[in-house]
Amino acid sequence: MHNPGNATKQGRRNVIAIQISPDVAEALADGNAVVALESTIITHGMPYPDNLAMARSVEAIIRENGAVPATIAVIDGTLHVGLDETQAEKLAQAQAPLKLSRADLAFAMAQRLTGGTTVAATMMAAHKAGIAVFATGGIGGVHRGAEESFDISADLGELARTPVTVVCAGAKAILDVPKTLEVLETHGVPVIAYRQDDFPAFWSRESGLAAPLRLDDPEEIAGFMAARRELAGFGHGGVLIANPVPEADEIPAGEMNAVIEQAVTEATKAGVAGKAVTPWLLQRILDITEGRSLKTNIALVESNARLAARIAADFAGNSRKKSIGFMV
Repeated sequence: MHNPGNATKQGRRNVIAIQISPDVAEALADGNAVVALESTIITHGMPYPDNLAMARSVEAIIRENGAVPATIAVIDGTLHVGLDETQAEKLAQAQAPLKLSRADLAFAMAQRLTGGTTVAATMMAAHKAGIAVFATGGIGGVHRGAEESFDISADLGELARTPVTVVCAGAKAILDVPKTLEVLETHGVPVIAYRQDDFPAFWSRESGLAAPLRLDDPEEIAGFMAARRELAGFGHGGVLIANPVPEADEIPAGEMNAVIEQAVTEATKAGVAGKAVTPWLLQRILDITEGRSLKTNIALVESNARLAARIAADFAGNSRKKSIGFMV
């Protein structure tokens, strides 16, 4: 015989929880600027307590530049949009946290697991919450040798389908950057370089590849976002803002390319494959550069957070003041 009480208990166990922090909820309700932040830099980017210090620093930069930070993560199955101090501390010290993308975000929530969100998963959550701007270090893309492995990051598919503006320092330079740009073009994703014509290469300001578009001011970018939003009825995805690492912090492309080639060669010889490739390469690059790559990584994340906050503030202002209409 069916027991309604058991059904109720089962239903409660199956509730998927999404929690927006009070400060983020208030900012969104008031139409103020909010910037989403991914959390794999906390769960997989560096050890505790450096990861927590980094997260706090980036959030402070966003606040200083006129926006509210919303770090996104899954903790014990709850999808958090904005973390308080206790939650950030718990995430920073999590044992064996997952690295969550579109494919496994719901799985982690249903199984009450903990994990950091990648670019793709962060975009999903940001859009669900109504956040238009997201700051990260670099996006994933087409891996080297993808013509054989078909290893292409879910970040590119998310940019094609989810209307969030992502501020980054380009695609991670360990990837096949030319093919990454080609895939973005195929999917109609606007790629805008900030204040230069060259597409940046994460640790380096220049990749030697021309960016399709260029804008030189946060207000211009906000205006572009507003215009693109008016085209939503025709179907639209995300926007990629490629912000070069500050000149004082970059590792020049010539030097960095040699380091990457060495690391890739060693990874191939060691038989590293699949999801293990990226963390293995990043660790090896850290070793070869004697820590310089991490310092540059931190600098570019902070720079991206600063720009994202300014874009979000201008976009929020534009949204309150005006909209673009069609003339008939």
